[in-house]
Amino acid sequence: MKKTDFLITKIIATLGPASNSVEIITQLIQAGARVFRINFSHGKFSEYDQLIENIREAEKNTGEFVAILGDISGPKIRVGKIKEGGIFLKKNTEIVFSKKEVPNGETFDPPVVSTTYPAFIDEVKPGERILLDDGNIELACIRRDGYGEDATLVCLVKEENLLTSSKGINLPDTNLSLPSMTEKDFLCVEYAVKQNLDFLALSFVRSRKDILVLKDKLREMGARPHELGITGHDFGFSTAYEDTPYIPIISKIEKPQAIQNLEEIIEESDGVMVARGDLGVEMDLAEVAILQKQIVHLCRKEGKPVIVATQMLQSMILDPTPTRAEVSDVANAIIDGVDAIMLSGETAVGKYPVAVVKMMSRIGVKTHGFIRKFGHVMPHFVKKEGLLTRKAAMSHGVADITRDIDARYVITWIHSGGSTMMISQQRIEVPIIAFGERISRLRQMALLYGVNPRYLIQPISGSSFIADLNIFLLRDELLEAGDPIVIVASDPITKRGLTNRIVIHYVGESME
Repeated sequence: MKKTDFLITKIIATLGPASNSVEIITQLIQAGARVFRINFSHGKFSEYDQLIENIREAEKNTGEFVAILGDISGPKIRVGKIKEGGIFLKKNTEIVFSKKEVPNGETFDPPVVSTTYPAFIDEVKPGERILLDDGNIELACIRRDGYGEDATLVCLVKEENLLTSSKGINLPDTNLSLPSMTEKDFLCVEYAVKQNLDFLALSFVRSRKDILVLKDKLREMGARPHELGITGHDFGFSTAYEDTPYIPIISKIEKPQAIQNLEEIIEESDGVMVARGDLGVEMDLAEVAILQKQIVHLCRKEGKPVIVATQMLQSMILDPTPTRAEVSDVANAIIDGVDAIMLSGETAVGKYPVAVVKMMSRIGVKTHGFIRKFGHVMPHFVKKEGLLTRKAAMSHGVADITRDIDARYVITWIHSGGSTMMISQQRIEVPIIAFGERISRLRQMALLYGVNPRYLIQPISGSSFIADLNIFLLRDELLEAGDPIVIVASDPITKRGLTNRIVIHYVGESME
């Protein structure tokens, strides 16, 4: 990737055995990854320690700011231990779920299996579906036998396949009473705060209440301002909370209940992830593309960062090139205006982790070239009242000016980053280079559409900042003398909480 090919739509790479070394993480950053996902479903805290250390070393090696996203597992239900080699469940035969552990995965006729959440046996009703192994096996509940700890659930196999230990259980028709976060999840939150992770993703969100549980925990640990409730178009990046650590919450949409409560979840969330894996299991697979577009549209409307995830370049886990359909999938998500696209198994366990990021970067560069030539992603300007009115009007004006003068870059000076976030939401098809000196906020900016964070000590004046920009842009051969840029900052530039200055500047032009 050439240094002039700044990333517009960001790439999130999940780390795992195929990508956990400093060498590979460095190559992933050079290829275009800007956020690294640590999946708390796998591994130990000691292993996460090493991953974080390796990410930060690779960050230093490349000079790029990168963010770390901790993905909280949530209450994922799995089958218990099954005999080696598994059990083949034949269509129209029965299988029994037991509250008691099955010793050594012993085989019975009909098969009896335990689960990691025995209480679900009391909650599933006759006729409701039970999906195993990401939907590869479909069951229908027939009846419940017995009482208390002796209760069992008898089901009929509708779609046959091999069942092995620890496969996931999805209950798309059942409203479970289990809590949104497990004891392990709370330990992971404490770990994330201690390690200064940049974002937390919350799995299996069903309603706003699930998000509030995590918000309360973060406030209790001093990782979310007490006064910060629902975040608006500024992502909660307010100067009022600048001195308080803040880990934004990314809600994963992957349950039917989340679709039913979609608007309230988006409102309560700081950002949203379209988690197509479990969503495609629990919902009609034919609806997934439509749901994705609906979720992205609502997030754009509400000014919330949005990520599309799962199987984007899935074939590259084993193959060196993706399918044509996968390339189209990535391009369509970019055209819809998402902030980021995420790789999971492709980089965590795949054979070609660096190549898959390079491929995604290539698709991004080509797709944004198309958008610039034939039409930009439509911005959403929503008039805000109160503190955000100035920022909203300013960001809309910056977008118009940038297009009118065909500016090559938008340059911002950030204190808290709220104004830059709102400019990002305008989906301007040029890079936004955000300068600042607060490292934690620069890393968080790495997730946002079009934003390329850069470190700079606080300038003493607006004119000195522009003089520094002339040197930076010409020295690094990013622009030529006379190229137009738009500069956004406060006046005076040292003043916090006030972005009130837009400058049209031609590179090399003196400000004296």
